[in-house]
Amino acid sequence: MFTYRITETDHCRRVENLLYNLLPAAPHGYLKQLAKTGSLQVNGAPAALDLLLRLDDTVTLKESHRTRQFQTGARPGLDIIYEDQWLMVFNKEPGLPMHRAAEVDEQNLVELGMKLVAERGGEGKLRPINRLDRGTSGVVMLAKSSSSAAMFGQMLQEEGLDKLYLGVVKGKPMPTGSISAALEGKEAETRFRVLFQGKGFAFVAIWPVTGRMHQIRQHFKIIGHPIQGDKRYGGGTLPDYPGHLLHSFRTTFIHPSTGTRLTLHAPLPAGFLAQLRLMAGDMLAPLLQELPDL
Repeated sequence: MFTYRITETDHCRRVENLLYNLLPAAPHGYLKQLAKTGSLQVNGAPAALDLLLRLDDTVTLKESHRTRQFQTGARPGLDIIYEDQWLMVFNKEPGLPMHRAAEVDEQNLVELGMKLVAERGGEGKLRPINRLDRGTSGVVMLAKSSSSAAMFGQMLQEEGLDKLYLGVVKGKPMPTGSISAALEGKEAETRFRVLFQGKGFAFVAIWPVTGRMHQIRQHFKIIGHPIQGDKRYGGGTLPDYPGHLLHSFRTTFIHPSTGTRLTLHAPLPAGFLAQLRLMAGDMLAPLLQELPDL
């Protein structure tokens, strides 16, 4: 029996997401078979692939020759949150750009995603459905074809995405609040709630009501509590972190092809967790346990 205990790094992964990382060479059909046959269990009970895992959960897999074949010993370079025939959803790392910058040869999410598809024997171009700034981490959706991109683009225009961000801001903001300040001549609103107040910094849950460029970053600068590490908007720098402490944690939408309501979580990056541990100490574990219920 193969046993895996959920740590902070995997807190709030779906079972399917964890298996993508533990068995990166396994086809999706095999993962479904593990769940269907009861070979996959969480805390001693059969588990569905969409079950959300929490800190200290225990995941067990029935060990077999085939399962051992699919284990590579190392997690894949990209963290796949969800995948179907229409799209791939990744947990983007902080500091990783979406696209190649002009005349700059560096890694970017779109090209890394297409390389992964090619390594699996697939082909085609991935197209961003939503975007995150280079320094922001979390949920990014990429369409697998032009027709899929059009389908999801229409969904964004008509329905939008229900998104929850987590961030660390400077100072001591109000316990709850709504920031309404126009950006580039357009109405913009951001709601927030403080989850933990530390010395000089606050860990906040953030709900953007509108979706303007750099909205969250600009709004928190406007109220005098910039995102930690966001040097463009007054948040200073973090020498040991490649981005700023803003993370797209949860995205909910109605899949335009299947009609299924999907809620996808992106676990916090290790560096973000390290900054939280410095701020919250022994309160970190209880804080993390609250996140799925926000």
